[in-house]
Amino acid sequence: MSKKVAISGYYGADNFGDEAILETLVQRLKKAEADITVFSTNPDKTSKIHQVKSIKSFDIRKIIKTISKSDILISGGGSLLQDATSVKSLFYYLFVIFIAQFYKKDVIIFAQGIGPISNKFGEFITKRLLKKCRWVSVRDDKSLFLLRGWGVKTELVCDPLYDLEVSGSHPENRVGVQLRSFKTLSEKLLITLANRIAIDFSDKEIEIYSLQDSNDLEVCKHFESLLLSVNPNLKTNVIFGKTPKEIIKLMANLEYMIAMRFHAILIALKYGIKTLAINYDYKVETLANDAKIPALSMNVTENYGFMFNRLKNLDHRAILDWVNKKNFNWEVFDLLVK
Repeated sequence: MSKKVAISGYYGADNFGDEAILETLVQRLKKAEADITVFSTNPDKTSKIHQVKSIKSFDIRKIIKTISKSDILISGGGSLLQDATSVKSLFYYLFVIFIAQFYKKDVIIFAQGIGPISNKFGEFITKRLLKKCRWVSVRDDKSLFLLRGWGVKTELVCDPLYDLEVSGSHPENRVGVQLRSFKTLSEKLLITLANRIAIDFSDKEIEIYSLQDSNDLEVCKHFESLLLSVNPNLKTNVIFGKTPKEIIKLMANLEYMIAMRFHAILIALKYGIKTLAINYDYKVETLANDAKIPALSMNVTENYGFMFNRLKNLDHRAILDWVNKKNFNWEVFDLLVK
């Protein structure tokens, strides 16, 4: 008899990384013939794209009813249990976990990044709930050390998108730039980056990727205007309004990628694309260090000419060799959902 699985996460908000993880997760669960319901801010869209049942994330009555009739709650992936974004979101995801544990359901914390949690009550509740989960998996050392310090049994896993199958790159003289709005992203950085791209890649088409239009699109359009102010003859194109599958397919045509978001960097590496990271977050720094690719800081102290030379001198084959050695360990997960 198939398991009934409820999935809680930041789904339905058109965030590229979260939607791509959900696709990977759903495909794995379908192999186990699970009956899947996803909590989403846009249930109709989630249901249509992923071919699953879906209910509104904040319809508490339906959330409770769905969990009570499920066998398993999966919380994640992404960084759900933190209050840097919002203390309200932290307590929402904790509430969902609490309801599952109240009904004595198995809870899987799936490939999450945990913290920071500055709210003391939030930290206290997080510790208590995680200690009662059936399986806790995190995607970075920082989260692993935090939870082990709390006495939570935890497994370190790589990001599920390392298992994404891609057909190989087809470079077409294009450079990808992926930006997101963020508090430490300064006009100085954008101007410096635009000037360097205009110098090094004036003969290439520049594709500027918005991976979550509500957050990325404005800064992407602004960056395009900066590029054209430096060199009106540049060929530029802002990519927006695309599904994760469409974005991944477009990225296959890139020769270079300059990116902020973790999953934009990861997908580029999956194709063996020479990539320069913009280090706005610890997870990006960790990925750049592991992959041995250059990374720009947010304070614009680097020599951009030197960093772009490092980018150009990256070895396509070395990138592929590194990334192909990374595999998500599905063993425990598969045992729990079958």
